Amino acid sequence: MRFMIQVRATANSERGDPPGPEYAKLFEAMGAFHEEMARAGVLLDGAGLRPSRDGWRQRYSADGSVQRIDGPFAETKELIAGYTLIQVRSVDEAQAWASRFPQPFLSEDCVVEVRRLYEDADFAPGGDMAIRTE
Repeated sequence: MRFMIQVRATANSERGDPPGPEYAKLFEAMGAFHEEMARAGVLLDGAGLRPSRDGWRQRYSADGSVQRIDGPFAETKELIAGYTLIQVRSVDEAQAWASRFPQPFLSEDCVVEVRRLYEDADFAPGGDMAIRTE
């Protein structure tokens, strides 16, 4: 099972200011946590994301047209500032790893969301979804 641990953006992360020296301990803790997950064989990838001003969204309409919308985006609470992708044997194991995730921002509240990725086995032949919850 694969899970994405998403660090939700904050107003500060969206500003894109370079982190100050006060973040050295956080970066050290995050690096050590990722190293531990790599040694345990569960880490697939992880990175911080640049502010939304450096990105865009694509809106797909039912008529087949595509519209590009350049960032920045106003709703910070709906943006992702970083992610860690893990592969584990169970939901319990994913919850255990996520519960140890270092607090991403030092002086502000933040949210970390964990979502399971779809796997090929989640889809039955013929395109019908047969989601397994095990």
